[in-house]
Amino acid sequence: MGEFFGTDGIRGIANKQLTPELAFRLGKAAGFVLLEQQIDNADGKNDSRNDDKTESKKSVLIGKDTRLSSDMLENALAAGFMSVGINVIKLGVIPTPGVSYLISKYGALAGAMISASHNPYPDNGIKIFNKSGLKLSETIEEQIETYLKDDKQYQLLPSPTHDGIGTYYFDEKGLQIYEEHLQSTISESLQGCRIVLDCANGAASELAPRLFSKLGATVSCINNNPNGTNINVECGSTHIEHLRKQVLDEQADIGFAFDGDADRLIAVDHLGNVVDGDYILTICGRDLKQRGKLVKNTVVTTVMANMGYFVAAKDLGITTAQTKVGDKYVLEEMLSHGYTLGGEQSGHIIFLEYANTGDGVLTALQLADLVRRTNSSLYEQCQTMIKFPQLLVNVRVANKELLDTKQAIWSAVEQNEQQLANVGRILVRPSGTEPLVRVMAEGPNEEQLQTIVKNIVAVVERELA
Repeated sequence: MGEFFGTDGIRGIANKQLTPELAFRLGKAAGFVLLEQQIDNADGKNDSRNDDKTESKKSVLIGKDTRLSSDMLENALAAGFMSVGINVIKLGVIPTPGVSYLISKYGALAGAMISASHNPYPDNGIKIFNKSGLKLSETIEEQIETYLKDDKQYQLLPSPTHDGIGTYYFDEKGLQIYEEHLQSTISESLQGCRIVLDCANGAASELAPRLFSKLGATVSCINNNPNGTNINVECGSTHIEHLRKQVLDEQADIGFAFDGDADRLIAVDHLGNVVDGDYILTICGRDLKQRGKLVKNTVVTTVMANMGYFVAAKDLGITTAQTKVGDKYVLEEMLSHGYTLGGEQSGHIIFLEYANTGDGVLTALQLADLVRRTNSSLYEQCQTMIKFPQLLVNVRVANKELLDTKQAIWSAVEQNEQQLANVGRILVRPSGTEPLVRVMAEGPNEEQLQTIVKNIVAVVERELA
């Protein structure tokens, strides 16, 4: 990770760390770097930036979630792109995977999403995708950071003459095109299926209810009235208790909770049991394997996956490829080997046949379709996996980058691992997007896990608070 870019773009408190000035500077720097890359890759041609360039290839798509600050950052970022001669297509409020999908559909140079995902509304972020709808490589991010960190380098960025300045327009059809794509990924009508949706007052608030209703489901919605400040507030995929209650109260068949930018999903079965990414990978991995669509019978997940997932996958004859935490790394592994399914416990699930990023609405559709095709309940599907007790505590720290240097923390980890006697594990790692260190322990005895995590958290707080 760089000084500005984390595992999921640039994030910070809006108007404090992530200012409109930084957003403008990012747009200008990223626009220049991406244009230069396009020229370098254009069959060896290195002549003028305006030669043999269609308007679409000089365009960048910008989407946003419902945060109060998203309009401000959208306009600043757009101005930065336009200042180096790039046209901007504003998509409005749209899930992050919608931006990723539409980039290649429109033949655009790149795309950007303004969102801080599941973070509280004062935070915001900007993530940029390349022309293939993939998150930028670390090499490209490093080039962009050069201009963000160094004023002298930034001043060298060229500015076109008046006629070369970019323009923008709002595209009303983008969300509809993305919705039609999602609808095309399932084979069954959802007629008769009672579904509760928690839209987190975020980017899925308009799209998801309309789509599931169009497919025939009986839909009930909560948290689908964004006001700029209520995104993720006690709702969505990180506050599943409200969805559980609604599903039970309405005796619904299934419940789906998205996060603020709708790139992740947590589900609830008809009994109120929470179905996280590990369950989803198990269920969908088995289904794809049975239909001959799981390439190399392999699912990609991260080191945070529950041990119960690995046991279930082995029993199903599914191979697991592991990466470090971050859907970016899951996708890299999938693309390297052509795997079709991967994801994280947090609910970022990638179905490479349909998308090259985590997509909460797409995942919900795949689960609902699977349940309908197999004439089963989500509860029945989940019996394939038995989840190990897992305890995770987030510790707010002054400088997470110092974690690797604190021997006292790693000594505490080693001492406590001995208590688990090879029937569990401990994982301590920095968050990729927040000033946090995550302490996770997993094993058969929950009381023991609480003691272990408490011990390690105390050392982390002492060393890094």
